[in-house]
Amino acid sequence: MAVLTLLLGTTIQPASAAEGRPYTNPVKSQKGADPWLEYYNGNYYLLTTSFTNTLTMRKSPTLAGLNTAPSVQVWNDNTAGRNANIWAPEFHFLNGKWYLYYSAAPAGAACCDSQRTHVLESAGSDPMGPYTYRNILTGSNLNPGGWLIDASVLKANNRLYLVGSGSINGSRQSLVIAPMSNPYTLSSSAFTVISSPTLSWETQGAPVNEGPEPLYRNGRTFLSYSASYCNTPDYKLGQLELTGADPLNAASWTKKSTPVFQRNDAAGVYGPGHNGFFTSPDASENWIVYHANSSSTAGCGNERTTRAQKFTWNADGTPNFGTPVALGRTLPGPAGETAATPTAYTLVNRNSGKCLDLAGGNTADGANIQQWTCSGGANQKWRIEDRANDTSRLVNVATGKVMDAANCDTADGANFQQWSWLNNNCQQFRLVFTATGDYVRLVNANSGKVADVADCSTADGANVRQWTWLSNNCQQWQLKPTT
Repeated sequence: MAVLTLLLGTTIQPASAAEGRPYTNPVKSQKGADPWLEYYNGNYYLLTTSFTNTLTMRKSPTLAGLNTAPSVQVWNDNTAGRNANIWAPEFHFLNGKWYLYYSAAPAGAACCDSQRTHVLESAGSDPMGPYTYRNILTGSNLNPGGWLIDASVLKANNRLYLVGSGSINGSRQSLVIAPMSNPYTLSSSAFTVISSPTLSWETQGAPVNEGPEPLYRNGRTFLSYSASYCNTPDYKLGQLELTGADPLNAASWTKKSTPVFQRNDAAGVYGPGHNGFFTSPDASENWIVYHANSSSTAGCGNERTTRAQKFTWNADGTPNFGTPVALGRTLPGPAGETAATPTAYTLVNRNSGKCLDLAGGNTADGANIQQWTCSGGANQKWRIEDRANDTSRLVNVATGKVMDAANCDTADGANFQQWSWLNNNCQQFRLVFTATGDYVRLVNANSGKVADVADCSTADGANVRQWTWLSNNCQQWQLKPTT
């Protein structure tokens, strides 16, 4: 098999850069379950479980900036048979493209026996896509009917393997593995079990092994995993190490007898689990990203928030994740961060190069939204605030009021204005990734129509209105971080 290039390993280098920008957990408070985070080409990219048919990604030059970064739609699955209840998305860089893995169920299916694993492929090297659907990844011996969740990619012996969570021949929910011939194809339809929940700390609430995540260092391969039932505060991380030659053989994996990361009642952290790993911008530090609850009675839903912290290594070469840190504690960010943490964004029209602008900085309800030469003024800065329903509101920094479709009109040409927040769909937008360079279209949640510069004008003061999507540059906006 040809050598496959991966961004999966972590390597310790001598520390050489100052601490990163200060950050505070959570790094994502809305829909923060099952986080996957990559640092790539100067930015962090974050995906989490949506529980819908839509995946939104956040991008920021600092870890701290993820908390307020725009949630941009990178995938919407309305294809019959795989279009609901998306869980545990991950994206991996393989052979010059990103491959995005997630589990989903058919529309209308009852939770949770219909989850299957799917894979998307990016058009190029931008983690935000655009993506196309490539395959469903399932096994002939998985039950019920091919159920497989929490898939990740393992590299061993210069080969790729899909690891996930499933059941074989009536087994408990276990870690399973199958070989791959490329990032979107299994070379065998039969999975094998490499770990089952047998220890007392793996069976609290229910016997569960899920969320396997590879970690590499100094020629050793570790696999963290989540154990026990996510609806309990005792959801936690365990660890396997590949100590044999064949990853498909359960005997090749050695399980640590105790948990490696678990609840910290003194810090108010419950059910920490479903993690990922990333390295600092200067590659000198290893970091863990995970979700947790702030209440012992919270469960498997959207109460979970995304958190991150640095970890170290034990003298025996195994990872030391420490204990989960409390929310609200300010910590140094990953070493090597040099950019400022964004606090707002300007939106620059792709056709005219001009900014989304609140006319004259007017504070009144009904003030017009237009385009204008970019000036850096507060009336051209927008906070893009996630509503936890796959939409956002655009809040003008100068006035604190939001972008609004006048009179909730659904017609082409209806005006966009500012208005006091009324918490309705006419004031909410889906930011949909359009093209590399951080171009999005702003889709009004009420009308389904997009923010459009009238008549593709390039003049200062040209009106911004809604219009049917025409796939032209006048309807695309570049997100530019600002402070």
